[in-house]
Amino acid sequence: MRFINISITIGLLIININCKNDTNQKIIDVQPLAKEKTNNILERETKEVVDKAPDSITSKNAIDFLIAYGKKHKANKVLFKTRLGNITIKLYDDTPLHRANFIFLTEVGYFNTTCFYRIVPNFIVQGGNSESTKTLRIRNQYQNYTIPPEFRKHRKHKYGALAAARDWENNISKKSTPFEFYFIQNKKGAHHLNGEHTVFGEIISGFNVLNKISRLKAGRDEWPYEDVFIEAEVIK
Repeated sequence: MRFINISITIGLLIININCKNDTNQKIIDVQPLAKEKTNNILERETKEVVDKAPDSITSKNAIDFLIAYGKKHKANKVLFKTRLGNITIKLYDDTPLHRANFIFLTEVGYFNTTCFYRIVPNFIVQGGNSESTKTLRIRNQYQNYTIPPEFRKHRKHKYGALAAARDWENNISKKSTPFEFYFIQNKKGAHHLNGEHTVFGEIISGFNVLNKISRLKAGRDEWPYEDVFIEAEVIK
């Protein structure tokens, strides 16, 4: 009987050891599979975030968003089509946030809802806004975020320069509005604005169109009586 009991005990111990080994083996096998599955899920979720990027910019994440968007979208030329002719714009790579923002708004169709709404002859032609509800809807969608200034000593308010509009009240840091911009129409430039507004591009063709717009009749609010709407596209 003692021998039998010992045999049974030994047998049970062997079974327990084998069971523990089997359990450990399963854990080792499962871990790589779980890790691989997790990685696949993360990759899929990351892809979804990238695909949905145009809808994800907010006033809180604007800088990070524009940095990431700029890395993915390298274009630096935009074509404006108007009823008075076309304007081709080159965006500066050394003002990356403003470049990325301008490309972004072009790609999502914002500028296609806007017009040139302010004309000051021998000074500026300003665009990027309108009375359209579509314009307002897009601005509200992106929460009216702002962009930190990107002043560069060699980027001046010369003839044909593209610069960002901004609020002058309660804006000590001189942050730019992402939506509104202006071209310098004075052939002598407007250098008193250097260091006040970020210059982030320039016209490379279509100066005659800029001058045509500047000659339009406007009301006291400097808004032309006949709108000049914008059809914008990125040149890739």
